[in-house]
Amino acid sequence: MKSNLNKAYKFRIYPDKKQEELLAKTFGCCRFIYNIMLDDKRKEYEATKKMKKTTPA
Repeated sequence: MKSNLNKAYKFRIYPDKKQEELLAKTFGCCRFIYNIMLDDKRKEYEATKKMKKTTPA
């Protein structure tokens, strides 16, 4: 009998200042692109009343 037990791991990182800056820029870019894609999807739905299925990602 196979059990469907989920496991979780937590990791803590201690980046230096340069790494913190790179992480902040990376997550900022991800958030920016996500918001643009979300806006495109919202506008497409308002125009056609159909959800946009594909994404450029």
